[in-house]
Amino acid sequence: MSGTNGQYKRSKPPRKSATVRRVTLSDDAKKKYEELVRTRDEREQAYGRHLGDEWKTKR
Repeated sequence: MSGTNGQYKRSKPPRKSATVRRVTLSDDAKKKYEELVRTRDEREQAYGRHLGDEWKTKR
């Protein structure tokens, strides 16, 4: 058994190469999106404050 070169090891599955899609936004659209994300985060935090400790998710 000494001297095995890993021939019995499981091979890693090949990575799937996905095409990357990029979106360009105008400055106005970026600001609106940032505001949307910020308000969503604030709402989630406010909602989490009112939950009991057993219902809060740990991140």
